[in-house]
Amino acid sequence: MIERVHSIPADLKYTSTHLWVEYLGDDTYRVGVTDFAQDQLGDVVFVETPDIDHEFGQDDECAVVESVKSTSDIYCPLSGIIISVNLALEDAPELINSDPYNEGWIFILKANNASELDELIDAENYSHLTE
Repeated sequence: MIERVHSIPADLKYTSTHLWVEYLGDDTYRVGVTDFAQDQLGDVVFVETPDIDHEFGQDDECAVVESVKSTSDIYCPLSGIIISVNLALEDAPELINSDPYNEGWIFILKANNASELDELIDAENYSHLTE
């Protein structure tokens, strides 16, 4: 069996629960599941995005991703307010499988405490986590 090599962009931060976090400027961050996570999940069939304007604490359950294999809770990587969700996932949840770092993002939040970003891991450490 050939082992699949997963994409881990160097410019993102990661959580131990397999989310990626991209800084967009002005304390805003785009969040999605990693290539490794989508591969482990299998075919994604439904995504429950968080409500816009809802405030979450760091590590609060904020979304759900359902696949043919399982249902996975998504935990907010940073405390903050949801300012946008990826509406394309309503009709095409498989974007998480086909393009997890671009079209498959789940939500954007305005962080309450940017210093929480220091608790996330870089690409090199995330790659060790997925080995």
